[in-house]
Amino acid sequence: MEKEVVITYDGIYEVLRMEKYRNELQKLNESFYEDVINYVKEKRSILESQQNKDSIFSLEVEKTKKQLENLKKMLKELYEKRESKIVQLALFASRNKSDKDYTNMLNEEKKLYNKIIEELNEFRTYILETALISNIKKDMDKPKEIKTEEIGFKFIKFTQSVPRFVGEDLNIYGPFKSEDVAKLPIYVAELLVKDDRAKEL
Repeated sequence: MEKEVVITYDGIYEVLRMEKYRNELQKLNESFYEDVINYVKEKRSILESQQNKDSIFSLEVEKTKKQLENLKKMLKELYEKRESKIVQLALFASRNKSDKDYTNMLNEEKKLYNKIIEELNEFRTYILETALISNIKKDMDKPKEIKTEEIGFKFIKFTQSVPRFVGEDLNIYGPFKSEDVAKLPIYVAELLVKDDRAKEL
């Protein structure tokens, strides 16, 4: 059974300090964000209670207000530190085609990590590998310039959305939405069909 973690002002400060000064993503209790939200709600409730009492609580009111202001800054910085590390991990996984590393990620952060990898992979495929690298290889093998009229075309219907990309002929295609019909060079059409992003008509 996972040990219950009590959220405190000093505890959040320590979590932020560890996240700032260590390179790896720090381990947090799985319910950390939910627990912090509840803690902030309690602090706000305390502040409202103090404000409704006599002026003898004015110092306490100011102290609680200051803590809430500091909490906002600390939580923003903590989120951004973890966000930056997750982006770097996703970039590494995408570039190196390595296994996904979820070490010390919260469930919400895993969704962000997967989404970033998905977007990076998609754009790398259509911009770098499909267009640029394949075009360089083709130029090395066949110095002859590719002419559009020599390629031939096919009509295809898209089964999912595809972002704008550069073809081997250096023309820009897209973006396309699901159900769109387009006349594209055969090599582009066949690649999209092969990737299950479209079907031939």
